[in-house]
Amino acid sequence: MRVLLLGNGGREHAFAWKIAQSSLLEELFIAPGNAGTRQHGQNVPIDVNDFSAIREFVIKERINMVVVGPEEPLVNGIHDFFLADDVLRNVPVIGPGKIAAQLEGSKDFAKQFMARHNIPTAKYATFTKETLEQGYAFLEAMKPPYVLKADGLAAGKGVLILEDLKEAKTELKLMLADAKFGAASTRVVIEQFLKGNELSVFVITDGDSFKILPEAKDYKRIGEGDTGLNTGGMGAISPVPFADPTFLDKIQNQIIIPTVKGLRNDKIPYKGFIFFGLINVKGEPYVIEYNCRMGDPESEVVIPRLRSDLLDLFEGVATGTLSERDIQFSEKCAATVMMVSGGYPEAYEKGKTIYGLNAPTDSLVFHAGTVADGPAVRTAGGRVIAVTSYGKNLEVALKRSYAALENIEFEGAFFRKDIGFDVL
Repeated sequence: MRVLLLGNGGREHAFAWKIAQSSLLEELFIAPGNAGTRQHGQNVPIDVNDFSAIREFVIKERINMVVVGPEEPLVNGIHDFFLADDVLRNVPVIGPGKIAAQLEGSKDFAKQFMARHNIPTAKYATFTKETLEQGYAFLEAMKPPYVLKADGLAAGKGVLILEDLKEAKTELKLMLADAKFGAASTRVVIEQFLKGNELSVFVITDGDSFKILPEAKDYKRIGEGDTGLNTGGMGAISPVPFADPTFLDKIQNQIIIPTVKGLRNDKIPYKGFIFFGLINVKGEPYVIEYNCRMGDPESEVVIPRLRSDLLDLFEGVATGTLSERDIQFSEKCAATVMMVSGGYPEAYEKGKTIYGLNAPTDSLVFHAGTVADGPAVRTAGGRVIAVTSYGKNLEVALKRSYAALENIEFEGAFFRKDIGFDVL
């Protein structure tokens, strides 16, 4: 099978590492990829949203399958682009179509979907510039903290959690009237704050059947003890200690099955990953958000725990035969710690030379924001390297990842030293 993988982050490096192990693979291309993905296939300098360049490449290289890593091309309709093209329509795309991708692309769409199918989530209301006054009234009737979410994609920055009513009103006006997040905040969802432990659950589906992947927990804040600004994720662990079999059963029966059935009932075809961002409130699961792709850095702990052939699962998705495929994962724990650029998630410098990438021998080093410069590898993003290790328990896995990180360095490098602190 000749495969094109779209994306250039840690998630895509984890995918490339796993796909390269498949007996079904003939050749793997990654567009645009990073300095790490070139170890597993051929990097191609194509932007993930340049659909016409992707089309040319797929035809020229006789690609049999396209695997979409990030959300943006999915929300922009790459799957629909393939289906509408006479030459491409028989090339399977792993990732949902444009309407289905609205589960991530529009918070309001997702909330309406959950309400329609009785899927547990926080109470909410959606407002526009025209209904700003009603938004103020809605905030006044709520108890703090106040949760404001830009409806559209805002690169992980569109969610605000505020304690002060006056500040919440100011931010609501900035989002709606002053386009604080651009087109993403033309609508804003205000929702009830839920208190509890968060985790992420992932399924892969062909639209009829589904397979559940290992659950994970990621750490979003830049500072230790989960303080400071939100990031794309500073580390992750899998499995999640508080997600016992009873709780996981509730997730399957109250959330996963109603979601897959709901998509079918709404006649929304779905082929790919569904990411459930969940919270455990006194033993009951609630959906915080859906994503239409795998998480990052969660992929860096979930994919290494997968024993099954990932390409075989993708083939099951493409052909509607996922129910016939086997899925197995390792009983070992996995922990990943993200090394980031100094100053991230605010202004940071790129182009710093990274040393010691080959030093870790019993850990996996996934590149997130790197670029090859001849033999040298340089930083090219805020989140640079994810170091993943296995262990008989989370403590051992984390200890190994931290030991491996001591050997990797670049100017201004930073990582959190307390990943997993809340569950150990």
